[in-house]
Amino acid sequence: MRRVLIVVILVVAAAVLGLWRTHGGVRQGLGRAVGMSSDDSQAETRDEIRKSFELQPGARLEVQGFNGKVEIQTSDTKTAEVYVLRTASSSDSLSRREVIIEQTPTGLLVRSKEARHLGIWEHLFGRNPKEEVTIKAPRAIALSLKGINGGVRTGDIDGPLEVKGINGRVELGAASQYAEIGGINGNVVVGLKDLGERGARLSGINGAIELRLESGLNADLTTKAINGNVRSDISEVSVNKDEHGSRYSAHIGNGGAPITLSGINGNVRLTRAGNTAATATTSDKKAATTIQKEVKATESKDAKNSGQ
Repeated sequence: MRRVLIVVILVVAAAVLGLWRTHGGVRQGLGRAVGMSSDDSQAETRDEIRKSFELQPGARLEVQGFNGKVEIQTSDTKTAEVYVLRTASSSDSLSRREVIIEQTPTGLLVRSKEARHLGIWEHLFGRNPKEEVTIKAPRAIALSLKGINGGVRTGDIDGPLEVKGINGRVELGAASQYAEIGGINGNVVVGLKDLGERGARLSGINGAIELRLESGLNADLTTKAINGNVRSDISEVSVNKDEHGSRYSAHIGNGGAPITLSGINGNVRLTRAGNTAATATTSDKKAATTIQKEVKATESKDAKNSGQ
């Protein structure tokens, strides 16, 4: 009987702790009970950071630990412009974390981390600020994105790509040399071009994947432990499936660089880079034409009604 009572107490305690962490009203009420201020009672606090740096071709850009979306815009430039917008419901909440932007021997590091040690009450009742990062960077870089609690979007880069630990949709421009993508809770779109011997590896992804392959790419694709199917929208690339249906393979161009996918919970599509944009443009034109026809039909109807 005593064991049963202990189990019941532990279950109830776990349920209460879950409510503390997931329901703002409960946290706030208990926070007031222990003398902590309520974030919602104060106006929004904003903090903006702008910095720029010169980067050498091939420099490594690292972005880590942010609580919000991250966008990397690339172009033919040698300057990296970093903009970080932080918002919170109070200055206390904003002070929980700090942003560090610094040049390193290999490039540039942009990261967010705890500004101070947080006690148990702050962990239970406090709220972290929301962070949004926009970086305009050179195209000739090596890019690393880690530990992002939000969507990620990047432009094309002439260098390797590393993306790990992302909670949100990931849309990546074309990368060359090699690409490592893993630990993603969301759909993934990534472009691949000019892969070297290391190729590309995608693993531990809870979402659908679209591989946008540049013309001229030579690679061999293999999969294992995938909960979904693999199909090709490229006429000259065929996907082969083994007898048991758990493994797929595809020979791309002349073959060569390995593209491996494992631990995928979602379907995989192979598309030709550039076709998606063209399709979107065609759809937009069709939509615009339909709208114009509807507007003309309405005007004609109104003209007839006014003439009667």
